[in-house]
Amino acid sequence: MEVSMYLDLVISVLLGFLIVAAVMPFAIPELHKLKFGQQVRDDGPESHLKKQGTPTMGGIVFVLAITIVSGIYAVRYPKILPVLLLTVGFAIVGFIDDYLKVVKHQSEGFNPKQKFACQFVFTLIFGIYLYLSPDYRNLMRVPFTDFYLDLEWFYVPALLFIVLGTDNGANFTDGIDGLASSVTAVIAMFIAFVSMFKGDGGLVPIAGAVCGSLFGFLVYNSHPAKIFMGDTGSLALGGFVAAAAFEMEIPLFIPFFALIYLVEVLSVIIQVTYFKATHGKRIFRMAPIHHHFELGGWSETKVVTVFTIITILLCLIAALGM
Repeated sequence: MEVSMYLDLVISVLLGFLIVAAVMPFAIPELHKLKFGQQVRDDGPESHLKKQGTPTMGGIVFVLAITIVSGIYAVRYPKILPVLLLTVGFAIVGFIDDYLKVVKHQSEGFNPKQKFACQFVFTLIFGIYLYLSPDYRNLMRVPFTDFYLDLEWFYVPALLFIVLGTDNGANFTDGIDGLASSVTAVIAMFIAFVSMFKGDGGLVPIAGAVCGSLFGFLVYNSHPAKIFMGDTGSLALGGFVAAAAFEMEIPLFIPFFALIYLVEVLSVIIQVTYFKATHGKRIFRMAPIHHHFELGGWSETKVVTVFTIITILLCLIAALGM
């Protein structure tokens, strides 16, 4: 691991943090003026009703910071660009969804088919690029082995399934103050260190920028949150995590280091399927699963702390698997 690579990591983390921490005090009142307030679900936990009107779409700020820092390093680290493009692409999808919700007062934003179609297009472009580019081997390392899986023509369909699943998992994770920010900051630092120890360090600056910008965002997003990231932020984060995993040939490690994303999305699928099959019965008190723990008596802070600790431990296990 080169000293310069480590220095780039430190600088990218600090830059991401400073940009978000500096911009957010101006962004929050502006979002208030524009009436970009969160619409809280009526069927959610009662404690969340007081969050009605809290500014959302704060993901714009940290996506901007990630883009600026990545742009600074793009010449020296060209592998940043595909990951950045998918991250920003998903941020655009999230922004449109948020805009329809908070400005046009369409409670569901995009309908599910529209949202999925937009995500699908950006993911397909990313997958085809990786598949055709001579810079990537399109392999997937099998955890705890030295074996790499070569799916050949099935690589792009597998990528579509994994990226979209990861992205929607990140989206569902964003439901408690600081949860998605904390979990993803840990994952971003894990990605940075994996990139360094793989030798090329190609994703170090963008991973550092994601981690640092989320640290800056957490200053304002930790409980009680003064601002939410919205789909603008959560979809961007899911896109970053999935894209980075594919570039580093470790998408099969996602169930380890991003298990929280997986559990969140599975809890929704299980709940909806069981509800329909039993005509109204539920497995969880509420889905996504972080609300299940809330309704069981856990505070938001406890949920965030436990889920973040789990992510740290699983990142260590994933590192052993390499």
